[in-house]
Amino acid sequence: MQYRTLGRTGVQVSFLALGAMNFGRIGRTTQDEATALVDAALEGGINLIDTADMYSDGESEEMVGKAIAGRREDIVLATKATMPMGDERNHRGSSRRWLVTALDNSLRRLGVDHIDLYQIHRWDPSTGDEETLSALTDLQRAGKIRYFGSSTFPAHRIVQAQWAAREHRLSRYVTEQPCYSILQRGIETHVLPVTEEYGLGVLVWSPLASGWLSGAIRAGQDITTNRSTFMPERFDTALPVNRARLDAVERLAGVADGAGLTMIQLALGFVTAHPAVTSALTGPRTLDHLHAQLAAADTVLPGNVLDAIDAIVAPGVDLAAHEKYDTPPSLLDPSLRRR
Repeated sequence: MQYRTLGRTGVQVSFLALGAMNFGRIGRTTQDEATALVDAALEGGINLIDTADMYSDGESEEMVGKAIAGRREDIVLATKATMPMGDERNHRGSSRRWLVTALDNSLRRLGVDHIDLYQIHRWDPSTGDEETLSALTDLQRAGKIRYFGSSTFPAHRIVQAQWAAREHRLSRYVTEQPCYSILQRGIETHVLPVTEEYGLGVLVWSPLASGWLSGAIRAGQDITTNRSTFMPERFDTALPVNRARLDAVERLAGVADGAGLTMIQLALGFVTAHPAVTSALTGPRTLDHLHAQLAAADTVLPGNVLDAIDAIVAPGVDLAAHEKYDTPPSLLDPSLRRR
């Protein structure tokens, strides 16, 4: 396993990280299965575990907490807040009122006294940067969090938050967690140049493109991945956007075969090749999934393979921009860009 410095924090994190979104109801995993995944990840050299309060309504955090009991200090522990937690209108967002409560709830579920990296899951347009940053700074000074970061923020919001921190003399976001894969390369245009400019660590999610790059989705085969059962529209090959993805996958499979790599090695090797990326978040549901992903821990793609990928999906291009949470709404809804 390779390790990289998380932004300018001095903290060393593994090249691959364990994402715990599939722990619990979402991935239909039990506590024993989650613990086995954590055990195998740590044995494989992973030292960063990432979860969120909203994953299976807190169940993921509870499972992670039980799995890491007794070895907390060996792990860089990350979680997130902001997404709705129930129907109460104020149990969401990035206001001080909610973040203070949400963090205490996460600490309780995880069974720890501090979070290493606390992330704002999505930009909250109803809350000012000063409000959020000041709450996070106070939580940091109280010792409840060590660092904080953003997740899936548009580039201009990353910049604005950095300036707000400077203007109000508050602590700043030190990481960004964007969606990035061979099939979704839009962040190369604006987000990654901004994170490099401000020295942010970058933890990319969905590097396997929700399973499209796992090797389990190929032309002429039924799509039976776990994700396709609750997001069928994203895998309906009757839709033009999904046919385009499938065509790209078939061409990428040829590149992987020619290089003697699995599709997973190609996909993870691609995202971690970018100099702005610190770590790729894997989201295994089974031990087989995890071992296949750990096999990419030492993958370094040569220039000719990266060039072949560029010829299939051009730099800065999203094949499914409508699935990106950081795409400006006016690009998706014509009424928002018309007078």
